[in-house]
Amino acid sequence: MLLANSLRAEVSSLDRGVPISLVQSMDQLLDQTVAQPRFNLVLLGVFAAISLVLATVGIYGILSNGVRARTQEIGIRMALGAEKSSVLRLVVGQGIRLALLGIVIGVVVAVICTRFLAGMLYQVRPLDASTFAGVAFGLLLVSVLAGYLPARRATKVDPIIALRHE
Repeated sequence: MLLANSLRAEVSSLDRGVPISLVQSMDQLLDQTVAQPRFNLVLLGVFAAISLVLATVGIYGILSNGVRARTQEIGIRMALGAEKSSVLRLVVGQGIRLALLGIVIGVVVAVICTRFLAGMLYQVRPLDASTFAGVAFGLLLVSVLAGYLPARRATKVDPIIALRHE
């Protein structure tokens, strides 16, 4: 860009009829050509992050509500000798089952939508198994973390209080 004025002067001295109105660097030209695909991918990434947060909050909310509704049942289980680890597994297992259902539905929809996204992918096959596996593992991990707090709350249910409400 430092040479733009001298370039204009040189071209003007050779032929005054050649207009030079738009001088850009190669970086600026490349930025303009990739601006729309970059925007699309950033937008897609933002929506993916929002959907991950919504899935986490949804799983947490469903499990938290389930623990609240089943407080008496959990208290009775613990009064009859259930260990805290089994109650923890019960609640987290419900979250994992919800996540697995969502993953199966999501994989089916993703396979259907890959033909629309194929043009936006760079050096990745549309049906890349490692990408699908990584995302599924990540969602399972998030569902375990989202289910851990309600599960921990379920293990702190006092059996005597739960039995009094019966």
